Amino acid sequence: MSDNKTSFSRRDFIKGAALGVGLGTLGAMGAYSYSSRRFEDLPKVQRKMQSFGTCRSVKAKVVSETSWFDNGKLMADIKSAGGLLVDQYTYNWPPFGDGTGLGKGSYQKGIAQIRDLLPNRLEEAWEITRAKSVNPMNAGGFAALVEVEDMDGKVRKYLLDSGWSFAWTDECFRREGIDRMLANGEIEALIVSHEHFDHFWGLPVTLKYAPGIKIYIPDSFYAEGLQYIKDAGHKGELVKVKKGLHPIEPGMASYMFDVPIICRVFGEQSLYFNVADLGLVSITGCCHQGIILFADTAYRELAYEHDRFHGLYGGLHISPFEDWDPKYDDLVIGLRKWNLEKVGCNHCTGIVTAKKFIDAGYPVVEGTARFRTKDKAYLGNGDSIRFAKA
Repeated sequence: MSDNKTSFSRRDFIKGAALGVGLGTLGAMGAYSYSSRRFEDLPKVQRKMQSFGTCRSVKAKVVSETSWFDNGKLMADIKSAGGLLVDQYTYNWPPFGDGTGLGKGSYQKGIAQIRDLLPNRLEEAWEITRAKSVNPMNAGGFAALVEVEDMDGKVRKYLLDSGWSFAWTDECFRREGIDRMLANGEIEALIVSHEHFDHFWGLPVTLKYAPGIKIYIPDSFYAEGLQYIKDAGHKGELVKVKKGLHPIEPGMASYMFDVPIICRVFGEQSLYFNVADLGLVSITGCCHQGIILFADTAYRELAYEHDRFHGLYGGLHISPFEDWDPKYDDLVIGLRKWNLEKVGCNHCTGIVTAKKFIDAGYPVVEGTARFRTKDKAYLGNGDSIRFAKA
């Protein structure tokens, strides 16, 4: 899905979606699903009730929710490079900086600076890219460790996303023991939610410790992203997840949403879990498809315990730049429909959004605001959330 014809049609689609839409709304890319009134427009369809097994528990460990450290710098860079519809590989952000300035780069020129150093000589690669990139110290990255306990008590581990900055991601991996888990083969696979810089560009850090790890990606990656996986040193199996449900193990499945996203990215996969005696748990990297669509898809497509939505964790992409809009209040109200019993949010959810959830009485699990996480309303760096029968 990275040929020129497809890329052109996606670009036109995104531009059409952008007409008359403000920066914050476009940043969410899924504005149509913000409103709970969207349900009034949905056709009445027969629920598919697809079974994907059950698991005993799910735990998410926040390795890093800090995708960037300064909203102002990030948005100024994007604006100066040409806006939210510009190809992310041209921004001259790390690790693809080539010294030519904002909006003038390319994957090919950028990777040529560091290709021979990946994935084992990351410190050297980072020093080179730091010198040639725009605002390299603003780069952070998103990554989470997901632990799934099966019905026999065996725990299997998955890494959701691999950050952005080589330096920051490696620091976080070492702090949380991810480096050791990868090196020891304890982590089954890396699941890349989508191609965005803050979720994917830190890939060499994962491959430094486990070059043969199995990787799941949306099948909508562009040519640059596919090449980066090779150039970063991947030696294992690459699974391209097609639109729809993809069972991974009993009680765990990814779901790939065909959705246009800012910075010329397309498609996001999120995770669903069916936890015994509890119900559905949903985990997402960014939820560019919109939280209402994410929840509605589960309702229409899946079978889960007690037909109940139990928990939610991750980036919900509601107000990522803290640009609150009154229409988001309707979303906060609309989520009550699902009667969630445990919520953990961070990253692109927006701190204002998290506080709105708390004020509205949602069962939000708060964090400790450590390791550069800005507020306890978030599940922050080093925090965790577990979904299991008491």
